Amino acid sequence: MNSLRSYTKNALRTSSAPLASTAVRAMSSSFWSAVTEAPKDPILGISEAFRADPDPIKMNLGVGAYRDDDGKPVVLKSVREAEKRIAGNFNMEYSPIGGSAEFCEHSIKMAYGDDAACIKEGRVASVQSLSGTGSVRLMADFMTRFRPGAKIYITKPTWSNHHNIFADARVEEKTVRYYNPETKGLDFEGMMEDIKQADKGSFFLLHACAHNPTGVDPSAEQWQEMSSLMKEKGHFPFFDMAYQGFASGDCVKDAQAITIFLNDGHELGCSQSYAKNMGLYGQRVGCLSLVVNDKKVTSAVGSQVRMIARPMYSNPPIHGASLVSTVLGDPELKSLWYKEVKGMADRIIDMRASLRTELEASGSTLKWNHVTDQIGMFCFSGMTGEMVDRLASEYHIYMTRNGRVSMAGVTSKNVKRLAMAMHDVTK
Repeated sequence: MNSLRSYTKNALRTSSAPLASTAVRAMSSSFWSAVTEAPKDPILGISEAFRADPDPIKMNLGVGAYRDDDGKPVVLKSVREAEKRIAGNFNMEYSPIGGSAEFCEHSIKMAYGDDAACIKEGRVASVQSLSGTGSVRLMADFMTRFRPGAKIYITKPTWSNHHNIFADARVEEKTVRYYNPETKGLDFEGMMEDIKQADKGSFFLLHACAHNPTGVDPSAEQWQEMSSLMKEKGHFPFFDMAYQGFASGDCVKDAQAITIFLNDGHELGCSQSYAKNMGLYGQRVGCLSLVVNDKKVTSAVGSQVRMIARPMYSNPPIHGASLVSTVLGDPELKSLWYKEVKGMADRIIDMRASLRTELEASGSTLKWNHVTDQIGMFCFSGMTGEMVDRLASEYHIYMTRNGRVSMAGVTSKNVKRLAMAMHDVTK
């Protein structure tokens, strides 16, 4: 009997050993074992490579963040003064789901004009958003929910994150011709043809000014033709306005495309960001607004956008919106801000002129007029990915592989070296 018990125990030990080992292995593995490494962001990955480079003369021309002529980040004087004024003067309670009403009111006036009929008539639904990215994502989800199956037409090329946003929101993307690599300018005929051929009632994502990444903007006359055709086809224009004031230095002029479409009676949407024009990159403050033709639907549209925001992030932060409201709500600070925005735009325009001058003086036989023909933070240089790779490996100059140069990183101290390097890799 004892021997039977001993045999049974030994048999149990032997048979349970593989089970125990399997259980340990199962416990040591992760729910997320099948997760693979995500590809590096094509823009932010440039900063990582830049930081890893020990060379003291390295240049980061990848990320679109403004720098002064010493290559240093800038906090505007108007923003610093606004910080002083609001410090200790508000509590830390949640904002409403739609954010600050005061902030939204200032924002839609910036986009559509102080005397815009759509504002006076109560035909604008607006919410505070998490900068421009958050605004575009809210719009994408709004399309998915209330215009299921609608397509979004996006310029080719565009800001790389546009693709991610609409893909994640399950909105089908189509491209529309925009940039002509031969002229390094606008393919207006191709764009108009694509607008004409698009299914009636399609959505078009348009860059209001300072097109990213090309720096190529339509003229006022071209915007007018585009508006007329889109009106005829029943399309819905959605403007991404990340650079108001940063293109020409004039906030009103930089919003001219939206004004043209409004005057033609379009319903439209607008995404605004204060990252660039107020330097509030880390504050993540923006606004999504929708102009409707029927005042009766304004409230419903706004309520449904807020419904989308609620499970996404619940409430937007209060600090950045308070800074914007303080600057735009005080005539003196607003006037100072206008001057500072123009100062930033003018520095970039000056650097464009300097870069073109240095390129032409370098002995290059290529045409570089597009450097000054383009506008805004970015210059679409025409360099290939292989040329960009050489800039990084041989000259410690970093930019995205599509040849996009962030002019904000070009200074009077490094522009000559940049031009010589560009000449070397393009000759």
